[in-house]
Amino acid sequence: MNIARFSIEKPLITWLIILGAFLGGLWGFATLGRLEDPAFTIKTVVISTQYPGATAEQVAVEVSEPLESAIQKMGEVDKITSINQPGNSLITVDVYSTFGGDELPPIWTKLRNRVSDAARALPEGTSVPYVNDSFGDVFGIYYAVQADGFSDAEKHELATFLRRELLTVDGVADVEVKGLPEEAIFIEPVMAQAVNQNLAPMSIISALANADSVVDAGVVRANGARTIIQAPDGSGSVDAIASLTIGSEGEVINLFDIATVQRDRISAPEMLVRFNGADAFTLGVAGLSTENIVDVGRRAEARLAELKDNIPYGVTLSPIYQQHVVVDEASSAFIVNLSMSVAIVVLVLAIAMGWRAAIVVGATLLLTVVGTLFFMAIFSIEMERISLGALIIAMGMLVDNAIVVAEGMQISMRRGKDSYTAADDAAAKTQIPLLGATVIGIMAFAGIGLSPDATGEFLFSLFAVIGISLLLSWILALTVTPLLGHYFFKQGSGETDDAYDGWMFRIYGKALEWSLRMRWLVVVALLAVTVVCFAGFGMVKQSFFPNSNTPMFFVHYKLPQGTDIHATSDDMRKMEDWLAAREEVASVATFVGQGASRFMLTYDAVKPNPSYGHLIIQTERLDQIPALQADLNAFGRATFPEGEFRTTRLVFGPGGGAPIQLRISGADPAVLRQLSTQMIGVMQSASDNLLDLRTDWHEQELVLKPIYATERAKTAGVSRDDIADTFRLATEGIISGVYREGDRQIPIITRLPRDSELGLLDQVVFSDSTGEVLPIAQMIDGLEYEVQNTLVHRRNRVSTLTVEADIPQDVTAPQVQAEVQAAVEAVELPLGYSMDWGGDYESSREAQAALGAQLPVSALIMVLISVLLFNAIRQPLIIWLLVPMSVNGVVIGLLGTDMPFTFTALLGLLSLSGMLIKNGIVLVEEIDLVRAEGLPLKEAIITASTSRLRPVMLAAVTTILGMAPLLSDAFFVSMAITIMGGLAFATILTLIAAPVFYYLLFAREEARAIAA
Repeated sequence: MNIARFSIEKPLITWLIILGAFLGGLWGFATLGRLEDPAFTIKTVVISTQYPGATAEQVAVEVSEPLESAIQKMGEVDKITSINQPGNSLITVDVYSTFGGDELPPIWTKLRNRVSDAARALPEGTSVPYVNDSFGDVFGIYYAVQADGFSDAEKHELATFLRRELLTVDGVADVEVKGLPEEAIFIEPVMAQAVNQNLAPMSIISALANADSVVDAGVVRANGARTIIQAPDGSGSVDAIASLTIGSEGEVINLFDIATVQRDRISAPEMLVRFNGADAFTLGVAGLSTENIVDVGRRAEARLAELKDNIPYGVTLSPIYQQHVVVDEASSAFIVNLSMSVAIVVLVLAIAMGWRAAIVVGATLLLTVVGTLFFMAIFSIEMERISLGALIIAMGMLVDNAIVVAEGMQISMRRGKDSYTAADDAAAKTQIPLLGATVIGIMAFAGIGLSPDATGEFLFSLFAVIGISLLLSWILALTVTPLLGHYFFKQGSGETDDAYDGWMFRIYGKALEWSLRMRWLVVVALLAVTVVCFAGFGMVKQSFFPNSNTPMFFVHYKLPQGTDIHATSDDMRKMEDWLAAREEVASVATFVGQGASRFMLTYDAVKPNPSYGHLIIQTERLDQIPALQADLNAFGRATFPEGEFRTTRLVFGPGGGAPIQLRISGADPAVLRQLSTQMIGVMQSASDNLLDLRTDWHEQELVLKPIYATERAKTAGVSRDDIADTFRLATEGIISGVYREGDRQIPIITRLPRDSELGLLDQVVFSDSTGEVLPIAQMIDGLEYEVQNTLVHRRNRVSTLTVEADIPQDVTAPQVQAEVQAAVEAVELPLGYSMDWGGDYESSREAQAALGAQLPVSALIMVLISVLLFNAIRQPLIIWLLVPMSVNGVVIGLLGTDMPFTFTALLGLLSLSGMLIKNGIVLVEEIDLVRAEGLPLKEAIITASTSRLRPVMLAAVTTILGMAPLLSDAFFVSMAITIMGGLAFATILTLIAAPVFYYLLFAREEARAIAA
């Protein structure tokens, strides 16, 4: 049955298809979920364990190693890394990317069981390991909350109120609050008075431990009733704590007689946050993965607007990042680009084929796009960066089907045939070749979308949307296009001139005739151009992920290891002041001690470190970033020579790490540091394009260590723990209890007064055995300094030090990698040590390996389809000979515009291959059909190719011009240039190279037939 004729004979069914696609598309656009990036499961869990008093290396050996050993036994685990600092172990576990999101909960349960079992063997004093499997939550609606003039307690109450109210918003999964002031109740005993009373500090600590405790006091059961007994109320205020009494040698002493009690901020908070230079805390809202983030964001904003009267005056909420706004703007930009593309197609067709054909093809194209949105809504495929990109990629292939059918039908009707016969003829010759070409175009992306790993999960929408849109375009080209042609195309008298007798066709016919005559010269020229372009591809910049089009960039600042958080904060304030004077800066969010919450899927926050500072800078416009970034770099490097100052752009893809990374693994930390110094020297000698060479272990720190006088101390009954507690009391203080205030638990810390003039060796220690207070100087043989590693990284249970470097903005990571790789790999490592590359090199190789593992299968299927389509070998060979040559136009386009070959350019190259194959299939099939009518080979080639000139040219021109709106889009610009340059050259290949190759492969057969 001919589908085209049926669509005209049964117009009701076709109109139902039209209305279904159009109205369904409108419904789909209104109800489709909207995200910034595809819903993607971060298959990572973080395990945090405290081991107070231990060195970083002790933590690595005694805590991380047992836990990592237990975790490594799980077959699902791909990689284990850990960061070990004094008293703290932070283990990151990545499972294999082939596991789906629905498979993770039982894996995390299994991991928790392994960790729980291993934790039993951890040293005494180690905390219970905390397993965080919400590491990948994205808090895309991200606010800075400022409450100048409010007390710290009021800020906590405000944060609790806002979090509670936002959690009630429909579609909100979680609300994270960070950067609140950290308070404590400080008990500062006057040691002279305590010593006079012979009162041990531990007695004070013991009394405070139970000051506000909650314990079970039992139950009374009598006369068939049960009555609960509650413990007496604890000390519920700071004044009540100060009024506590302590027993000592039969006497009762009031705490306020020997100590001051005050509520204050702790001296070394984990994190400080400012927004535009003023103190703030952050409020991050994460939406459910099943919800439209645009709707969630609007509902959250509406809820905050409703709460305006309940929020105290003076409190401001300023957006740091609004994912729902970004997504909404991206959707609006897509509609604009789509409208412009369709308008360009209609305009070009109107000029080339007349306004009737323009309406027919333009309407089919529009129905294809909106129909795709309908099926996206049915299959729950959200509108996000990848799916919108897929629609744009498919645009070049969508228009081709309708043009082929419309052009064939229009020519037949000009020759006097009625619309039924014209539709029958046009579709009969092309419907199977177009279907085969469409399936081949889909299969070009199947390897990516159906990959079982993380690549397939992230890019599945690319394959799905392209598959839906291309199949729908084939269906609509054979149904809607004939019906609209029946309504709009006019039937000729049959006496008109040849449809292919225009000047353009005559020029092309002469050029093709010359090419067939000089066929070997044409082949040599094509081969020469191809060889040159493949060589030129090495000159094309490589950048796997392009810069984001969000007007935002980051500052990373690292002072020497061991720097106090307030010293880091002071430097960050100088940067804020400099930025405040710049008109192009819209806002500056400052984070000291660690990075921000994960407000984007691709944002990777730096782990806690007091010597680290971070700025998130937003500008008014995207084009202001390069100049501002260059000026800020110059200012930062000149003003803060003692620190590592670097700026980075926001990219579409994983970020946060240095572009150049070299990992060195082995057992001895001293050898690792020696090797890192050697490698830094080698890298600096090999390339001048390395900036800020550093290691992730950073500097070693001086550690003050008392020398325990074993005999004297044991005789006096003073243990090592007693000495450690004494020094802790004299410095940071000892947590003595908890003060409950609503849902907060504020630590009670006992410490010596901050204004005390006593040095460490002036302290006294209480002996439990003798009941006396003794000078600590008699219990130790002095203090010694020791240089230690306070930041030890491990990778798969092996100590691993990473050398990192940044690069100038005008070069790419692959360029610099090529400059240093050979020299570094030539260095001979000691036995038992190894090295491997990370950074952009590793990310790119992993992504390309994932693609490369699937593409051969897709290519094999594509070749098989083309062979089955022609039931021959030579015709598919002609088509596939063209594919490598399509790179020529890509290289010319990228080099001519100085654009890098990015991930989106790779997708554009796959799309280009699909367009080229489709054009080749239809052309070769047309030549076969004309030859079957009895024309000689050369005449058949010229006749058939001339008839395909207009569809091929129109498809190329409409696609090239349709990509023009994307040239201003940072994400899609390299893809647009790839398709525009590649398709321009591919058109020449289709119209010249394919006929020449056909003649070469079939000329001998023609000669034999004539001779016979």
